Amino acid sequence: MKKLYPDAAAALDGLLKDGLLIASGGFGLCGIPERLLTAVRESGVKDLTFASNNAGIDGEGIGMLLRTRQVKKMISSYVGENKEFERQFLSGELEVEFCPQGTLAERMRAGGAGIPGFYTATGVGTQVAEGKEVKQFSGKDYILEEGIFADLALVKAWKADESGNVVFRKTARNFNVPAATCGKVCVVEVEEIVPTGSLDPDCIHLPGVFVQRMILGSPYDKRIEFVTTRKKDAA
Repeated sequence: MKKLYPDAAAALDGLLKDGLLIASGGFGLCGIPERLLTAVRESGVKDLTFASNNAGIDGEGIGMLLRTRQVKKMISSYVGENKEFERQFLSGELEVEFCPQGTLAERMRAGGAGIPGFYTATGVGTQVAEGKEVKQFSGKDYILEEGIFADLALVKAWKADESGNVVFRKTARNFNVPAATCGKVCVVEVEEIVPTGSLDPDCIHLPGVFVQRMILGSPYDKRIEFVTTRKKDAA
């Protein structure tokens, strides 16, 4: 099966519609599927729910979809760097389901493994536990969290071979692997595509069986959330 598509719009052709639940990889601006997110924005689909650690920043990542009012709900862990997110949340325009970071990653991983729910001690006794089943194991309370089964997964990788076997680089590995596995269809954008068989099998982070479509997204600009520079020494 041919997995490589010429661009993001082609790779998403036939997959996008209003009301999708999309699992998106990345942490801050690191490892975000920026080409694919731009194509989602340009498609005009709306009422989307995103399961993602964060929503990027204003105008970058999922943040640009917030600007165009295409996102109905966020399932997120950290949202502190996005003023538009804050404005929409406080005004009631955006539904938000806050989820502890490790729990969010495990919810995605569970969905990818076909596990509908699991118990965790994280969030017990806090607002995170409101409305959730509580069960005791060995005398300790745990809350039931549901696995995330996304309609579509969008991820960013460093390298992939033509069969869709994927390698992530350092921090960019973060949420990309569990996000990729929990989607019914997974679309990956990569910085480099190499011939099948040229990747060390022991170094593959995401097997090609999870990947349905790919694009070559390079070249990329390496964006920084906060640029901090040292003051010049006095002359």
